[in-house]
Amino acid sequence: MTKKLVLGLIGAIFCGQVAKAQPVLPSFADLVEKLQPSVVNISTTRLPEDIEQEDDKLGIISSNPEIQHFFAPHNPEYVSLGSGFIVDESGYIVTNNHVIDKAQEITVTLSDDRQFKADIIGTDEKTDLALIKINNVTSLQSAQLGDSDAVRVGDWILAIGNPFGLGGSVTAGIVSAKSRDIDAGSYDNFIQTDASINQGSSGGPMFNLQGEVIGINSAIYSTSGGSMGIGFAAPINLAKFVISELKTKGKVERGWVGLKIKASSDGIIVTSVTDNSPAQKSGIEAGDIISQLNGHPVANPKLFSRQIAESKLDSEIIIEISRNNQKTNKTLKIETMPTPKEAPTIIPSVEQIQVSNITPELITQFNLQPDIQGVVITNVSADSDAAQKGLKAGDVISAIDNNSILTVEDFNTHVSEAKRANNRPLLLLINNNNEPHFAVVKL
Repeated sequence: MTKKLVLGLIGAIFCGQVAKAQPVLPSFADLVEKLQPSVVNISTTRLPEDIEQEDDKLGIISSNPEIQHFFAPHNPEYVSLGSGFIVDESGYIVTNNHVIDKAQEITVTLSDDRQFKADIIGTDEKTDLALIKINNVTSLQSAQLGDSDAVRVGDWILAIGNPFGLGGSVTAGIVSAKSRDIDAGSYDNFIQTDASINQGSSGGPMFNLQGEVIGINSAIYSTSGGSMGIGFAAPINLAKFVISELKTKGKVERGWVGLKIKASSDGIIVTSVTDNSPAQKSGIEAGDIISQLNGHPVANPKLFSRQIAESKLDSEIIIEISRNNQKTNKTLKIETMPTPKEAPTIIPSVEQIQVSNITPELITQFNLQPDIQGVVITNVSADSDAAQKGLKAGDVISAIDNNSILTVEDFNTHVSEAKRANNRPLLLLINNNNEPHFAVVKL
């Protein structure tokens, strides 16, 4: 075999290996053709006085006369555009609440360009979801709902929507992250994607490559109003509960036990307990650490809140708590979450706690440990909530709301934050004669 032939064979083998190593990007054409009939475009009209700023939501709302003319040449009302998807062949459609909020009229356009007026079945502001319905319609194709918990970071996804009112548009990308909290609500657990999502895509579905809806496109992060490769979709597992409630009741009735919680290094810490709530009746107190729900470990406050909210009303749950390094189980009955008007209110009291940085003189005066950290209480008003909770001069505050306190400046900063948040109560970690305990104090 000649040297030239050997080199030629080696080159051919090498090229073949390179060719095999090159990734082949998938074509989504067949899948898109199958899915598009389940996706709809939604347009609404609103009166001028109902218009509010949408911020980072994906709906299009414009008071610009030229844009109004483009979308509705002879209509003096404002036009809002969004997306949705069919979940029942009888005409039920899921979208975002902000797409149809305050709408005077809702028009649904199907993939075959048929248009129908829609009625609102129910809305849920907490998750920004809505269920609407078109009637007397035939040949509808409903979308198949998947399992958003099974989605993995790096999975391919497809997004179909109505960006900028252009009509059904398809984009592809991957799941960039899961369980994103963007401060949109109590149950934030968004799927993040780099697929191009723009205004008007609100309420549109996010599909996996099996053709199942795994998310509802709800928000974008943008400094320009257009896609920057950071979009967020509400997971379909969260939406399933909401859709079922809206379809059967026209509203969402959530479970409630009367706990306020937050994340801590130890897990989920109870920051306050509502009076006469199931949690109070069971003996749960502020400062308790929640470690299990019905025998399963819990560490995410929003997931825990969602599990409580989706629990069957009047059923019982078992919560494992830790207090003073002792674990115990508490049985609670699920009640209906009060509406804001029904919710128990906390009446602020005049709070007068005088604190000081720890000095050698105060260590001697109150017999404190030399290495103790925090601020020492020097005086407590007799008629204050702090006095009623047993706080007194000589107690040391070492943490507020699970944040370490080292100076009076730290103390004042957290008190000011609580005052700005409608005088919310403070969770104090108190050291009394070297015995730490928690106390919830009203402002």
